Amino acid sequence: MQKSECHRGIQMRNRLTDNCDQRTSASAQVKHGPTVQQSKSSSSTSSPESARKLHPRPSDKLNPKTINPFGEQSRAPSAFAAIYSKGGIPCRLVHGSVKHRLQWECPPEKLPFDPLLITLAEGLRETKHPYTFVSKEGFRELLLVTGALEKAVPLLPRLIPVLKAALVHVDDEVFERGLNALVQLSVVVGPSLNDHLKHLLTSVSAGRIGEGLCLSKRLRDKKFKEPITTALQKLEQHGGSGSLIIIKSKIPTYCSICC
Repeated sequence: MQKSECHRGIQMRNRLTDNCDQRTSASAQVKHGPTVQQSKSSSSTSSPESARKLHPRPSDKLNPKTINPFGEQSRAPSAFAAIYSKGGIPCRLVHGSVKHRLQWECPPEKLPFDPLLITLAEGLRETKHPYTFVSKEGFRELLLVTGALEKAVPLLPRLIPVLKAALVHVDDEVFERGLNALVQLSVVVGPSLNDHLKHLLTSVSAGRIGEGLCLSKRLRDKKFKEPITTALQKLEQHGGSGSLIIIKSKIPTYCSICC
């Protein structure tokens, strides 16, 4: 009898101990639960990005983030740059100790002008190295080959619009390359350029909105007045009296070489 009562006493003590342990662990979970959640929430709101999401600034609504389509990374390469990178221009830039030069894959006189001369003229509007040098020097050297007259004259209807684009470009260096290329072309084709000179000067002197700086505006700039006048005089020299009539009709202030 005493043994059974003792055994029941031990069992009751064990149950009380288990219940006490369960209550203790439950109370510990209740106490630590909010602390864990608070630490998680505090860590999530500590970053600037999450803070902006929870508390957006008024300027975020007025100035939402957008992708700039004109950014440098999203801008596609130009036609000339793409052709050059694929080896479509049969020459490469050679860096010299004093000055750069072009190395042609074959003698330039053996190369067809169509479409190479037009492609080089399009490259005059480039603003990055080495495209600027390759297009400028390539255009000049190609016009120096034997038989350039016969090869260049048939391309004039397609060359003139390309040179127009360079002459009205807002970049001053692009304009200078276009002006020099026009003079180089007039040396080769001579009076054949007169049939297209009227359209060329009309475009560059009109200065329509969106076309960039026109020739007449650059004539009023001291740094361009002399090179433009010299270029027009060379056009007159190689184009003859017919070119003078056209130039004077579009630029009345022009002073002829005959004066």
